[in-house]
Amino acid sequence: MFVDRHDAGVRLAERLRGLVGAESAVVLGVPRGGVPVAFEVARALDTPLDVIVVRKLGVPFQPEIGFGALGEGGVRVINHDVVRRADLTQAEMAVVEERERAELVRRARRFRGDRAPMDLAGRTVIVVDDGLATGGTARAACQVARARGASRVVLAVPVGAPDAVAGLCEVADEVVCLQTPDYFHAIGAWYVDFTQTTDEQVVELLRRAASFMGEHGESTAGSGPRGSSGEVQVDAGQVRLPGRLVVPGNAEGVVVFVHGSGSGRHSPRNRYVASALNHAGLGTLLFDLLTQEEESDRGNVFDIGLLAGRLAQVTDWLGGRPEVAGLPVGYFGASTGAAAALWAAAEPDSEITAIVSRGGRPDLAGPRLSAVRAATLLIVGGRDDVVLDLNRAAQKRLRCENLLQVVPGATHLFEEPGALETVAALAWHWFAGHFGPRVIPASR
Repeated sequence: MFVDRHDAGVRLAERLRGLVGAESAVVLGVPRGGVPVAFEVARALDTPLDVIVVRKLGVPFQPEIGFGALGEGGVRVINHDVVRRADLTQAEMAVVEERERAELVRRARRFRGDRAPMDLAGRTVIVVDDGLATGGTARAACQVARARGASRVVLAVPVGAPDAVAGLCEVADEVVCLQTPDYFHAIGAWYVDFTQTTDEQVVELLRRAASFMGEHGESTAGSGPRGSSGEVQVDAGQVRLPGRLVVPGNAEGVVVFVHGSGSGRHSPRNRYVASALNHAGLGTLLFDLLTQEEESDRGNVFDIGLLAGRLAQVTDWLGGRPEVAGLPVGYFGASTGAAAALWAAAEPDSEITAIVSRGGRPDLAGPRLSAVRAATLLIVGGRDDVVLDLNRAAQKRLRCENLLQVVPGATHLFEEPGALETVAALAWHWFAGHFGPRVIPASR
C-alpha cells in the first residue's frame, strides 16, 4: 500500500528514473488526484510540470462509454467505431461536445489561470495519475497528448487494474505501473490516506513547480544559494556508499538518515519523512550504511559501534560538500540506526545539533547515552509496548535536552493511517526548532 499520493509519487519517480530521460521531457498530471503524484515525479526527475485537462465524451444514453475526448488547443479525438456502434448523430455528439468543452475551459482556467498550456511538440510526455480503474480518463489524456504533438507518451501510475493497464498499451508507448493487484476493487483501497485533492491544492502545486523552472522549462534548482539534488557516492573510509542528497535552496539545515536493520536508503518510510522535510526547506541525505557484502554478515547489521563509526565518516564527508557548507546537521535514526546516531553523537568532537529517533533502540547505545549533547526526540508508537519501555528507560540516562513523544495507536512501523505523517511533522518541528531560524513548510 501507499501512504498517500505524496509517497506514491516518490516511489513512482524511482521507477521512472533512468527509464525516462529528463531532457525534453515534461510531466503532466491528470487533475485532480494525479497532480500530487505528478508533482513528486517532476521534482525528482527535474522536469517541468503541467496539468493535462481532458474531457471524455460519453455516449448520451451510456456516459461511461466514451466516443471521444477533448483537449486544450482545440484537440478533438473521436472513436469512430463507438460512434458507429452507438448510432450517434452529429446533433447528439454536438450537444455532448459543447457541454464538455465549456467544462474543459473552466477547469483549465481554474488550474492554470492565464498561463498557456505547455508546448508538447516533439517532447517526451509522462502522463501521471493516482491510479487506474477503468482507464478511460488516462486513455483520453494519452490520446490528447499525442494529438498535441508529443513524440513519446509514457503513462505512469502507482496502481491499476490489470486489464486497464494492458489496454492502455494501445495508446501509450510505455505504461509504468508499480502495482497491478489481481483483486482490484478501487484505487483508494491501495492508499492509507486517499483524501480528495482540492482545486486549491492543484493550483498551489503547479505554482510551486513553476517556481523551480525557468521561463522555458529549464530547471532553476541550482540558481539559489544552495538548491541541488541527486545521487551521490559517499566516501566512507575504505568503502563508497550509494546515497541521495537533496538540499533545497535557502536550506536551514541538513538531516542524515540512519536506517535500521534490514533496511536501506530505499526505505519507503524514511523516504517519506525525508521528502516531507525537503518540502519544509530542510536538506536530507539518505544512504546505505553497509555495502552489500557487509550486509551479508548479519553481525554487522547489529554492530552499533561499526555503524556509528561509519556514520561519523559519512558526516565528515558531508561537511566537505559545498552545498551544505555551514549548515547545522541532524540525525534521523530508525530502529538500530537510532542507536548508531546516538553513539556517533556522543563522540567528544561531534557537532550534531539534533537527533530524532523513530521507533528506535536507544538502549543499544548503552553507556554512551549520558555523553550525548545533541537535543534528542524519541518517537515511539503507543502500541509498540516493548520498544516504548526501552525508550523510557533510555531516556532516563540522557543528560541532553530530550523529549519522548508517543504516537497514539501506532505500532512499530507506523503503518496506521496518519501515523507516519505525525512522525514527519514531529521531526520537522524538532529539527526546525534547533537548527536556527524557523522554517515555514510549504502547503501540500
